[in-house]
Amino acid sequence: MTRRELIGLCLSYPFVYEDYPFDEFPDDPGAWTLMRHRENKKSFAFIFERGELCVNLKCEPAQADLLRQLWPGVTPAYHMNKEHWNTVRPAAVPDEVLRELVERSYRLTLPKRRQA
Repeated sequence: MTRRELIGLCLSYPFVYEDYPFDEFPDDPGAWTLMRHRENKKSFAFIFERGELCVNLKCEPAQADLLRQLWPGVTPAYHMNKEHWNTVRPAAVPDEVLRELVERSYRLTLPKRRQA
């Protein structure tokens, strides 16, 4: 999955927007893309490149460790709380797994009134 495809996947969820709070030029390969909820401004995906495409995604602490054991492409999050966030290298996990992890992160960061 490419960076643009990953951003597109995140934008497919309702009430989401793309943000570049750390970078002046969004097209710069080193730019961090944050995918946020419109209502609460919480980020659910931090997309960046560190030698390869990476994305930080939120998950439950018990799941975080399990995912790291199952997939070598899932590691403790770069620059984030390592108990609640993982860094996922899209090239190192199946697309189906990546899609599930993005959706989980999206749901965990939903505004309280929209959480199911």
